[in-house]
Amino acid sequence: MTEGRYGRTRGAVGEARTDRRLKITGAVLGVLMLGVIAWIGFSYVSGKDVSGEMIKFKVVSDRTVEVHLEVRKDSGVEGVCTVRALAEDGAEVGRKDVTYGKGEERVDAVTDMRTTSRATSAELVGCETG
Repeated sequence: MTEGRYGRTRGAVGEARTDRRLKITGAVLGVLMLGVIAWIGFSYVSGKDVSGEMIKFKVVSDRTVEVHLEVRKDSGVEGVCTVRALAEDGAEVGRKDVTYGKGEERVDAVTDMRTTSRATSAELVGCETG
């Protein structure tokens, strides 16, 4: 009686073939998706000519913050990293662009940044080719 309402069943062979096709299609789409994600990630990472990391900072006085940066770049590229100092309320009280010349691939440097009032923290805004 259900055949009239839902049509004939295919049987075990037809269902197994359909399940197999769905599994193969899902596997192919999964591999393609992973490939696209890997390609996007690789192009993002390899596209960066200059990258930096703030190792630490030290509030020296009410008007000065000492910032320790580590910068990685291609030896033939000039790099510029921007750092900023923040007050306790989150307001920006200092900003500095630090330039790194050609020649070295890894630069480990400490720089002083002047502030308009006492800073409580410092952060690396970003690095780019200069």
